[in-house]
Amino acid sequence: MRPGGTLGFMRALWELTHALQVSSKRMARVLGVTGPQRLVIRVVGQSPGITARDLATSLGLHPSTLTGVLDRLEKQAFLIRSVDPSDRRRARFDLTARGKRVDRERKGTVEAAVKRALARADAGTVAKTHRMLALLVAELERE
Repeated sequence: MRPGGTLGFMRALWELTHALQVSSKRMARVLGVTGPQRLVIRVVGQSPGITARDLATSLGLHPSTLTGVLDRLEKQAFLIRSVDPSDRRRARFDLTARGKRVDRERKGTVEAAVKRALARADAGTVAKTHRMLALLVAELERE
């Protein structure tokens, strides 16, 4: 058995979850968006005109899960929704001027912390962590 075993690993995951929640709440106070909302803004900023389906796929979410986040960001004037001219059933998303101000690397964000941690780890550790997280997600989705 590895050091800490299952319970030790779970404790580390809970610590990470708590740290993400604390950071997300701080971001909401400072930037006006939570960590998950900022991630959506960052992806839309990299892919202007992205559809909700493509955004959900990019984030690994079901489109219905993303709907509430998109609605809140649109209501807060971070995103603008437009009808796809080639298929009026489909919406496309772009950043507003307010969204563009949030769509940049900055201190105090989850992204900045992840970037610093990745810089401190070797490529093998990062690859193994990705694989372990993917295995854990697959097991949780199986339940």
